[in-house]
Amino acid sequence: VGWILFTGNLAPFSIFLGFTFSFSVALFTYNIFIEEREVARRALLPRAYLLLIYLGVLIFKIYLASFKMVLTIITGDINPRVVHFRTGLRSEVARVILANSITLTPGTLTLSLDQDHLIVHWLNAKTTHSHYAGKLIKGSFEFWLKKIWI
Repeated sequence: VGWILFTGNLAPFSIFLGFTFSFSVALFTYNIFIEEREVARRALLPRAYLLLIYLGVLIFKIYLASFKMVLTIITGDINPRVVHFRTGLRSEVARVILANSITLTPGTLTLSLDQDHLIVHWLNAKTTHSHYAGKLIKGSFEFWLKKIWI
């Protein structure tokens, strides 16, 4: 698809070349970007249909948080904190998606992800207790990611 978008050509030979080059690049760079233990667990996309549900949940949470942020900014009731918490996700891909989902949600920004430990800047912190803060920030993200990745 990327090849077609860049070339703008739908000729069969062009599509064949795009497939050939894309396959070769993927074949030669596969080991660089994907760790062997991740592949062994089928951790890349074992349940793609649940990923669609997760995307819906993520979009809903983004909209909900944006309305909460508008209210927070209008009222000026801001309580910024940096909180530390852990995640129970075993897959590195799932942890990265969790960190990115937290960053995409207005009012939170993932500062660091080290193994299962996250450091998050929370604009309107409700607590500084790490376990409770983790539950509030992760919300249902971690629940769905545990179902998607083994």
